Amino acid sequence: MSSEKKRYVPKNQAPKSAAESRPVDTRFRTEDVTNTKGNEWEDYFLKRDLLMGIFDKGFDKPSPVQEESIPVILAGQSVIARAKNGTGKTAAFVIPILEKCDTTISNIQSVVLVPTRELALQTSSVIKELGKYLNIECMVSTGGTPLREDIYRFYKPVHILVGTPGRILDLASKEVADLSKAHVLVMDEADKLLSQDFQPILEQLIEYFPNDRQILMYSATFPIHVKDFSGKYLPNAHMINLMDELTLKGLTQYYAFVQEKKKVHCLNTLFSKLQINQAIIFCNSTLRVELLAKKITEIGYSCFFIHSKMQQLDRNRVFHDFRNGGCRCLVSSDLTTRGIDIQTVNVVINFDFPKNSETYLHRIGRSGRFGHLGLAINFITDDDKENMFMIERELDTEIQPVPQVIDKSLYT
Repeated sequence: MSSEKKRYVPKNQAPKSAAESRPVDTRFRTEDVTNTKGNEWEDYFLKRDLLMGIFDKGFDKPSPVQEESIPVILAGQSVIARAKNGTGKTAAFVIPILEKCDTTISNIQSVVLVPTRELALQTSSVIKELGKYLNIECMVSTGGTPLREDIYRFYKPVHILVGTPGRILDLASKEVADLSKAHVLVMDEADKLLSQDFQPILEQLIEYFPNDRQILMYSATFPIHVKDFSGKYLPNAHMINLMDELTLKGLTQYYAFVQEKKKVHCLNTLFSKLQINQAIIFCNSTLRVELLAKKITEIGYSCFFIHSKMQQLDRNRVFHDFRNGGCRCLVSSDLTTRGIDIQTVNVVINFDFPKNSETYLHRIGRSGRFGHLGLAINFITDDDKENMFMIERELDTEIQPVPQVIDKSLYT
């Protein structure tokens, strides 16, 4: 008998055609997803039905952050993981919590905390897609929606709860959500969850979890307040850091010095020169988001806009339509800088340059998702020069002047 490992094929699945079974072309994928140890999904001894969901999702092999995370989480250890946006962080914690979930128990077994409703919906979608053969019930609960609807939902089993800290604390304090058997707490975009807005809520919420809880913290950046929290609640956590040299892999960064009154003209020029699949254009305030979206429409391009002051239903509709290809451009505040995964976005434009390196990193990380190439173009006024130099120093990167012609192979 041959000792070669056989490839797992889900039961009742038709054999793939020659085209479908061709190896994945990694020539235009960056090493933060291709530089793996060579592990296969079968190496983790996952449930058959979970493997079926993984392959249905199109995941060929684990990415580095998944290779580092999955065995440690399955062993029951807490994790602090730092990895670039778009390298498979969500699946890195979703796959093990699906594996650990016992559907014969109707209690909440895992809670995933995220800073925004958009990210909660996206994470829930990944859970449902990967776990579609497992009969696992996943519920989303965030602020901005009627609490009564969430209360009714708890009349049925909930195995995994995804939501924002304030709403989940509200449910726990009202004894609607029983977290006493939720042994896994995931904090996605942990740096944002531990900001001044969220940290007091989070520390109250942790008291509702069992003492032997397993905490999984994921983010691209870990400021000092995250280190303080981890020292208190995760003193023996397993550390994963895949960011030392890979922070901005695959992203080409340019700047254009431009007067404020010339920004729209410059944007119009870029639209005519770039090969945009989809683009996100960032502004520093909600008012400027709406004004810019109006200007873009006036010069003849269709676009959506989204910001935190919009009604939740309107935000949901815009995000859903943009994700499904309803429009090529989205003008946004920093609402969409956290974990929003739209792989067709290949261009990010900072119409207004951000104030700090963390925001910059999260913004431009909306392009170049899961190892694909991306382009970031920054409009710089005289007031932004010092900020740009500071961000270059802090991220140990170089933002180059925009050339007359941008090579399409850099971002397509």
